[in-house]
Amino acid sequence: MIKITEAQAEQYRRDGFLIVDKIIEREEAAAILSRYEPMFMRKEFETGIRPDEVNLPEGNPPYTMQICNGWRADRTVARHVMSAGLGEACAKFGGWSGARVMVDNLLWKPPAGRPIGFHQDSMYALWFSKPALTSCWIALDETTAEGGTLMYLRGSHKWGEAQPILKFHGPEDDLKEAREWAEANGFELEMVPIVVPPGGGAFHDGWTWHGSRINKMPNPRRAIAVHMMQSDVEFVPNRMSIGNGPIYGKYMKFGSNELDENYFPITWRADGYRTPGLDAYVERGPLANAA
Repeated sequence: MIKITEAQAEQYRRDGFLIVDKIIEREEAAAILSRYEPMFMRKEFETGIRPDEVNLPEGNPPYTMQICNGWRADRTVARHVMSAGLGEACAKFGGWSGARVMVDNLLWKPPAGRPIGFHQDSMYALWFSKPALTSCWIALDETTAEGGTLMYLRGSHKWGEAQPILKFHGPEDDLKEAREWAEANGFELEMVPIVVPPGGGAFHDGWTWHGSRINKMPNPRRAIAVHMMQSDVEFVPNRMSIGNGPIYGKYMKFGSNELDENYFPITWRADGYRTPGLDAYVERGPLANAA
């Protein structure tokens, strides 16, 4: 996993993101990609556990397909998501003493795939006491500006807290809310495409506006994103109806706002702590009852 220099951290703070040509090795990217066909196309899950969300909308032109928390379903995915190096990198960008996984996204945008609306990740995490996130997006295919790659709006992490967008998957106007927010507040839109080889990608601030446009290339664009939060966050019960809180609120404990590490594991902390059992989980072979 990449070691963050002070110059890179400064660029991240200035732009709201950092593009990196290699975050993981090509071989690691290929190993993760090899799990997409069984998970997306056949709904076969190595651990026997279904991910929290399996979003496979149908349409013509097609939508981007998404699986959320694939780490529960497949340990090849989990080995990347639970990497201590990834947690440390995200914590350093965020200025935190520890990092835990909020959610991973496995993404598959087919040829002619519709856009994902430009949005702020942290707007969907307001049901946490500290919604500021750091995310890592890694390409599993070669990316091009025309191929529906991730796009950032430079400096938009400094635009403040907006609102959740009206349509996330396949909007007619993917920049609608970002453009309206920028115009209302005197900001300029500077769009930056993420063009990297497999294993490359970017880190971005949870308040940075980003999305992806139509895939105009003949090949699919597949990627994995991991959204990290501070290790000491708690649930905010009166906000559980916001964003995807209704989905993940099922993991709340009775009588406590504490996050359960079985569902939101701590992958790195400055004092050396990691969620107990995490390393054993990612290193075990397939379960006997795997699908």
